[in-house]
Parts: sequence; C-alpha cells; structure tokens
Amino acid sequence: MIDAEEIRSLIETALPGATVQVRDFTGGGDHFEVIVVSAAFAGKGLVERHRLVYAPLQEAMAERIHALALKTYTPEEFKRIQGGE
Repeated sequence: MIDAEEIRSLIETALPGATVQVRDFTGGGDHFEVIVVSAAFAGKGLVERHRLVYAPLQEAMAERIHALALKTYTPEEFKRIQGGE
C-alpha cells in the first residue's frame, strides 16, 4: 500500500517547486486524486504533463496504486480556475 504523503513526496521530488494535493478518495490506499500545479507544465499538452507526473510514480503504479485521477495546471491556470483573475 502507498499513502498520500508518499505520492506527494515522489511528485514534488520530480517536479521541484510544484504544489501537490493528494487525496485517497476511497480510503483503501489504492485510489487517489492528485492535483499538481507546476510551472514545468507551461507550453506542454495534457499527455506530456501527465507523463511528467506518472514518471516518478511508475513503480507505485505497477504495484500499489490501482487508480489515479490526475489534474495538472500551470500556476496561472490554477489561479484562473480558483477565481483569481
């Protein structure tokens, strides 16, 4: 099993400066919702952004994570969806 803190740490290590929110949405330790806000996503499409997040989770995805709902934003995009602009 993996916990939300380990997922957050793996992503933050791979994407320095990213803001990462992880929620175990079933309570079973294998279904997670992840929101990642990173300047590294600027100019990248959805698939490329997801690859950046999945890369550090490769081992966990193969063995410990059954489902991962992923949302990726640049800081500017996140600010807009939060009503900041």
